[in-house]
Parts: sequence; C-alpha cells; structure tokens
Amino acid sequence: MSFSTNVKKELSEQLSSSRHCQLAELAAFVCTIGIVLTIKEGKYKLIFQTDNIAAARKSFVLIKEAFGISPKVAVKRHFGGSKSKSFRIEVENTEDAARILKALKLIDDGGNYIERTDFVNAMLVKNSCCKKAFIRGIFITSGSVTDPNKPYHFEIVCQNDSKAQQLKDIILTFGIEARVVLRKKHSVLYIKGGELISDMLRIMEASRSVIFLENIRVEKEVRGNVNRVNNCDNANIAKTAQAAVEQSEYIRYIFERNGFAMLPDNLKELAELRLEFPEATIKELGMKLNPPLGKSGVNHRLNKLKDISRTLRENEERENDS
Repeated sequence: MSFSTNVKKELSEQLSSSRHCQLAELAAFVCTIGIVLTIKEGKYKLIFQTDNIAAARKSFVLIKEAFGISPKVAVKRHFGGSKSKSFRIEVENTEDAARILKALKLIDDGGNYIERTDFVNAMLVKNSCCKKAFIRGIFITSGSVTDPNKPYHFEIVCQNDSKAQQLKDIILTFGIEARVVLRKKHSVLYIKGGELISDMLRIMEASRSVIFLENIRVEKEVRGNVNRVNNCDNANIAKTAQAAVEQSEYIRYIFERNGFAMLPDNLKELAELRLEFPEATIKELGMKLNPPLGKSGVNHRLNKLKDISRTLRENEERENDS
C-alpha cells in the first residue's frame, strides 16, 4: 500500500466532533466527487461516485453523523486487469438531499441549486478547525503525496483555477504558500519540501503519517550529512594526492639536474622526505623533520623548491634555444 493511500486511510478514520467541521468536510466531498441530480424543480438526488474506498467510507460516515441519514451504498467490481472497485453512495430521498444541500449552502431559500465556480461557500470554512476539515476532505478525494523516500511532493488536483486559488488561500491561512500549475485541463495545487508537507499532514491531523514521514526525513538527513562529509574527505584526499605528485615531480627534476648537494640543509631534508614518503600529508612531513615544522613552514620550503625547479627549467630552455 502506497504512502498516499495510507494517509487517506488515516484521514478517513478521523471524524470531527463538531457538526460545523463535519459540514465543511462533507462540502469537500460534494464539490469533488458529488453529483447533484435534478429530479424536478426543487427536488434533488445526491450521489457520490468514486473508486477511492477512503472517500466512499468517509462520505457515508459524514452524512450519517451530520444528518442521521443512512445513504444507499452500491459497489461495482471491475474484473479487468486491475480488479478494482467503484463505489456509489446515494441519498435517494429528495427531502434528505435538499436538507444536506441547504446545510452546505448549495441551494437557496427558494430551493434552487447554486452552481459554484469555486469550491465552497466561505461561511462554511470561516473557522480554523473547519478549514482543516475541508482540506482533509479535499485531499482524500483529489490529493496525493509521494513516498517520503522519494523527492517530496504533495498535490491536489482541482477542476479549475477558481477552485485552486480558493484552496490556496485557505492553506495560506496556516502559513503555507502553495503553488498552482495548469496540467492538461486541470489546475494542480502543489507543495514541495519535506518540512512543508509534514506541516500539511499535521493540519489535516494525520498524526501517524507525520511520524512516519519525520522518521524518514531524519534518516535521509543523516545519510545526506554522511555523504557530504565523505565527498568532502574524498575531495581533500584527491587534492592532497595531486599536490604530492606535483611536489615529487619538481623535486625529482632538481635531483636529476643537480642532485641535492646544491640545496640548503633544510630544503635538502624536506626534498628527501617527500621522495621517501610520496603519500604523506604536509602535516605528516612536518612531523618527520628535525626539528618538527608546522604546515605553513613546510609549504614555505616546498614553494622554495618549486622556484628552484622553475629556474632550472628556464635555464635549460634558454640553453636549448641558443
């Protein structure tokens, strides 16, 4: 079972004790997977159609808890390659359907159905707790979140830009700035970054999923730090090795041309040590000198040897040219 499926399952088990929060969450189901059928003027049927068992279960529970209505449930099995199921939750009684739609501010006092371009009437989500419930419902029906082991990505697919912008504004009240992008015919609201996605799960009250995500975030951070340290160490080792090769080359050039007899004792000692210990670090070379010398002192002497080597090469080139 995917992480996204587990999150939805956990959210489907959450039920607000306050009726106003139940209505806000139910509104999310009506405006995403709901179908309002007009039987005749002022008479409606309300249907929820989905392949998502978490959405089917939660819509049924919300109707029962908020209105004391037990809607009809139908399950259709698909025996193709996927062997999946689709669920139909139906409020057949027109008076019950009208009661629900009126509570969700989707029909006016005259019984006329209100077509909305955005998701929900602002009065249903004026409280912070109702906003959380609404986001939870929208995610169950239309959202997804990647496995925390993969790059972090949270998204909710909206039918149009008006709906996406309203949802974005609701989420912004919790200090999280989501982005909206057009994908085919839909507006997709998305959030990236482990910390922000963890905050979204907290807002929706998916506590088990938050713990799971945070544990993986810690593991990934530790692995990342270890890799960075290893990469840095490897880079330093490579740099030290390359420098040691170059030092050995110009010291060997001095020896092949004039030997070390021409060198002062301090430079001769260091030159001999470098050739004897080609893999030693600057610090290790300094410890082998008598008396021991610090890194800056060793580098100073190595630079003098390099200058001597360069002078010898230049003299040799002039002699060859003449």
